[in-house]
Amino acid sequence: MKLNWFFLTLFYSGHSPKAPGTVGTLVSLPLGVGILMLLGPQTLFLLTLLITLVAIKSINRYEAQSGIHDNQKIVIDELAGMWFALSIAPGIMFTWGDVSTFSNGIAVQIILSFIFFRMYDIKKPSIIGRIDRNVSGGWGVMGDDIVAGFAAGISAALVWQLILKLLAF
Repeated sequence: MKLNWFFLTLFYSGHSPKAPGTVGTLVSLPLGVGILMLLGPQTLFLLTLLITLVAIKSINRYEAQSGIHDNQKIVIDELAGMWFALSIAPGIMFTWGDVSTFSNGIAVQIILSFIFFRMYDIKKPSIIGRIDRNVSGGWGVMGDDIVAGFAAGISAALVWQLILKLLAF
């Protein structure tokens, strides 16, 4: 159970007394960026799918044992959402040297992905909120963050394209 809790709380970052979701997202961000830079967005996306499936099963087991749904200390869902956003926003492979190049937008898209993900995860608009309220078990815990991550990645990519269009004028 300890290893499962270590996983679900993302290295115990979910034990933060203030804003465990934001702390979990901040912990997941450099990990996701590292994978994105070294192995590319496709690998990050597939790894996120794998982690999501393992997390759903682990959350179901935790909820069956504890009787607690969506414990705020469980922040593996933040990792999944943030990593989905990171795998969508850049859309192409980058290297470490590319981070400092503004023209490819990687740094801007990483920041935008974080901002949009936290905004969607906290505000829970539309389907994100419905999933959070109406879906139980691991799918409910993970589902709203997965959709928020996809929405954040798309939003970051669209805003970056808008920035490029405005700079072209």
